[in-house]
Parts: sequence; C-alpha cells; structure tokens
Amino acid sequence: MITRTVAHDTFVLERTYAASPARTFAAWADQGAKDQWFGDPDLEATQSREMDFRVGGRESMRGTIPGTTSPFTYDAVYQDIVRDERIVYSYDMTMNDQRISVSVATIEFVPDGAGTRLILTEQGAYLDGLDTVAQREEGTRAILEQLAAYLVGTA
Repeated sequence: MITRTVAHDTFVLERTYAASPARTFAAWADQGAKDQWFGDPDLEATQSREMDFRVGGRESMRGTIPGTTSPFTYDAVYQDIVRDERIVYSYDMTMNDQRISVSVATIEFVPDGAGTRLILTEQGAYLDGLDTVAQREEGTRAILEQLAAYLVGTA
C-alpha cells in the first residue's frame, strides 16, 4: 500500500545563453526545435510527442523508460505566453501509471547583452514519495544544458 503524501517545493534556475531572447524562446516554442533538445535520453524512450504552442494549448509526451516496459507521461497546458519574454505552463507527470507530480513552471527570457538570461521557476507538488524536488531540479538542470548545446549547434 502506498502512503499518500505531498511535498511542496520551489526551485529557481538561471542560465545565460549566447543567443538572443527571440532564438532562445523559439527553441521552446517550435516543436521541431524542441524535439532536438528537450527530454532525458537516458531515462526516456519517447514514443509520441504533441505540441500546440498557444495559450490553452497542450504539450504531451509519452514513452517508456529504456530497457523496461515502464511507461511515463508528461502532460502540459500553456497558461501564459508573451513572445520572446515569458512562458508559463502547468504540467503533471506519471510513471508506471502513477501520478508523481503536478507543477507550475515559469520561464523568463531576459536580454543580457547580445544573449539571454533564462530564469526558470518551478513550483511543484511531489506526490507519494514517487518524485522529489531534488530529482526534478537535477533533471531540469540537465535539460537546460541540452538547450545550451542545441543553441550552440544551431548558431
């Protein structure tokens, strides 16, 4: 039997990219671009991804954990979009058909010289001990590193 718990936490990550806010924003807004850098290839074998980038639009990703038959899902709803400045979305994640978290994330794109200072704030409810803020923050840091590599590669 699972002990039902919820842990609330917030983390903020900042990263500076040598790319304009418009180009950095576009990496989040365009599905073709985002498919090239978003996700964790060591943890996820993505089977499907859909993205409707508009306020009220949804993004979903489904797949399995490599080497297993354990399914995962990521389902997001875009709550606010200000082109080249801000994206706010809420999302939930499941593993093995159990909801592990529900979060609200805000991404700010701030001009910094010729580049962009990206500020990502995530407020999460981590459920039943199946996920933690430390795990989510670590995964998000890795995703922001992949974004950096993508932006350098598409310069």
